Amino acid sequence: MLPRGSIASSSVPKTSVYGSMSSTSDDSSALATPYPDSEMDPAIRHVGSYEPAPGEQSIIYDEPIKKSITLQTREPSKHRYGLGDFVFHRTLGTGSFGRVHLVRSKNNFRFYAIKVLSKEKVVRMKQVEHTTNERALLSRVQHPFVVNLWGTFQDPSNLYMVMDFVAGGELFSLLRKSTRFPDPVGKFYAAEVALALHYLHSNNIIYRDLKPENILLGADGHVKITDFGFSKLVPGVTGTLCGTPDYLAPEIVEGKFYNKSVDWYALGILIFEMLAGFPPFFTTDPQPNPFKLYELIVAGNVVYPSYFDEKAKDLIRRFITADVTERYGNLKYGAKDIFAHAWFAEVPWERLYKKEIPAPYVPKIESDGDASQFARYNENNTLDYGRHADDPFGHAFPDFDYST
Repeated sequence: MLPRGSIASSSVPKTSVYGSMSSTSDDSSALATPYPDSEMDPAIRHVGSYEPAPGEQSIIYDEPIKKSITLQTREPSKHRYGLGDFVFHRTLGTGSFGRVHLVRSKNNFRFYAIKVLSKEKVVRMKQVEHTTNERALLSRVQHPFVVNLWGTFQDPSNLYMVMDFVAGGELFSLLRKSTRFPDPVGKFYAAEVALALHYLHSNNIIYRDLKPENILLGADGHVKITDFGFSKLVPGVTGTLCGTPDYLAPEIVEGKFYNKSVDWYALGILIFEMLAGFPPFFTTDPQPNPFKLYELIVAGNVVYPSYFDEKAKDLIRRFITADVTERYGNLKYGAKDIFAHAWFAEVPWERLYKKEIPAPYVPKIESDGDASQFARYNENNTLDYGRHADDPFGHAFPDFDYST
């Protein structure tokens, strides 16, 4: 199964590592079907449950921890980047807007990922708002499970976003290789994603494109959520149609106004897909028809595999209910209901936030800059970047400094 494209009200699909690149396919409704049988990755086949420290009350999501993960923001970097600051190594991902490159800084010798977007294509495909939103939001957030944006700049033809190089590749690739995750493994990734979502929501940021393709694994095996092209500051409600079809909440499908609880709905879909190897709603038509999928989503009839843990099923049900007044994360106690749920009972949240819990799978990374977890692509001529040219779209991106 190919990575699924996301959709927006402008009907532009997006499917690339580090996000917001767009797919070269015209099919914006790439729907999921069950993965083929394959042997589970031996590296994660036998993983035990969490072991809280003696005396640790891991289900208590106390006030100090809440403050530590909800109030951290950062000021935009004052450092001005330019093409001359980096050595380009190889391509990490491509799309119809441009591509992502692995680069190394000439100043601190660290490796980064630079996303290069064609200004002409971003404007033509009506993605200016999504691109500027991504820059604005990533510039002000800081969390261990969210990818860092270090700086941005532009030249007459392109936009450049300097981001963390997250060496472990996509969670999607690991899930495909493993067919499905054991319950403790799915719980580990779900818990880290839940911390990230709660942090974003506490800063009034709605994410709107959660899926395995948008979750990267660091060299240490911990998650980094990427692709903030559909994210938005939403103190209350919004109504834009965007996201990945398999992960759209019923209220989005039905064209209603919605709030940040659509992200918790998507986490329920993610947990199901990690534990089953396929999402709860999918069609098997040779020609994908999103409207058939939407009918399934609105109907909400889920068949749970027999091997699902009962506590996991209960949490998924509470996430993917169509009744938003009953959805976990949207009730009186907000995310506290989630962190205190029985499926997460043994998760030591503070230690998890500090990355003191070893990841169930650690990618095989030989050295800094090892990009072996990413597919190989035909390389473009990076010497074309920064060339003098007409710049009819520069005014549309005032927050991107010009490369020096």
